[in-house]
Amino acid sequence: MRRPVLVRRDRPVRGGQPLAFAVGLILALAVGAILLMTAGHEPLRVYQRMFEKSLGDPTAWSLTLNRAVPLGLAGLAVAVAGSMGLWNIGAEGQILAGAMGAAWVARIGGAWPGPMLLTGMLAGAIVGGGLLALVPAVARARVGVNEIITTLMLNEIALRLLQWLIHGPWKDPESFNFPLTPMLPDQGRLPTLFGRAHVGVLIAGAVILVFGVAASRTAWGYELRVAGSSANTARYAGISLKRKILTVLLLSGGVAGLAGGIELAGTADRITEGISNGFGYAGIIVAALALLRPSGVAAVALLFGAVQVGGQSIQIIGVPASVSTILQAFILFGAIGAGVFVRYSVRLVTTGVDASASGDGDDGEATA
Repeated sequence: MRRPVLVRRDRPVRGGQPLAFAVGLILALAVGAILLMTAGHEPLRVYQRMFEKSLGDPTAWSLTLNRAVPLGLAGLAVAVAGSMGLWNIGAEGQILAGAMGAAWVARIGGAWPGPMLLTGMLAGAIVGGGLLALVPAVARARVGVNEIITTLMLNEIALRLLQWLIHGPWKDPESFNFPLTPMLPDQGRLPTLFGRAHVGVLIAGAVILVFGVAASRTAWGYELRVAGSSANTARYAGISLKRKILTVLLLSGGVAGLAGGIELAGTADRITEGISNGFGYAGIIVAALALLRPSGVAAVALLFGAVQVGGQSIQIIGVPASVSTILQAFILFGAIGAGVFVRYSVRLVTTGVDASASGDGDDGEATA
């Protein structure tokens, strides 16, 4: 009797991850086309509109780049922690904490000059996100508490704190009972590059580049990989695991908080309950598709930004915006599935009575 088994390849397929990503995208488009036809829509027309509104002209590009900023920084936050084998599931709450930190600086420094105010707001955002990550970092480093649980639980705490602020102390008196904070001062808004794209695109790109170089080309990045792969090896090499855990989770929280500050100063202009818009959770998908590598985060975030912007644009032709969410999910599943075959091959193995009759189990193996 023969059954298929997965066998690790001696060498992964060259260019495997980009190939797996492309397979995931093709699979997502194919499944999406079936769903659209089932619902009575024309897939080509829908996909054409999504492309035109997300990548078709400079204005569309500016919207996509703005959307890619929080996705990329959230993905980077997860990837930074993942480089040491840690999982930061709290990027959503840390984005909210970053937005609150930036808004607090804007409230106390509303009369400051623009460069000073913007610098203070972004610094406040980094501190806000880092502070929210401090509790999980200390709990993991000192007590060994699983960071997945603590970071996830703090998402709800951050949301409740934000709701209290915008319904209470920070509520805009002219909001007509809507839960909103006052608009930022004019000098507290990021300058634009072109179209609607703001300077936050350059800031996010620089942060991703710096972390990419640090993770792959420095002793710090090497120590993170060692600590993540083997705690015993790290101790033997003199690497302090507690210090690395604290550093990595605080940096991860700070990067996610920066996403909240840039989103506030670049796009939102005021805090609302939906300012994070699920970017923190989407960042987990971005990091997973980038294989937890900062170098791949920007490309994945750009694609997801295009899918999200395009998904919003198709509502005007009667297609639910949830189509973009479905496409994102199938891109993830398709890429992960294809990624398995980058590292493994399928081999038919003879087992049971047939194997004993052959006299040699190896004779009954065939690679598919």
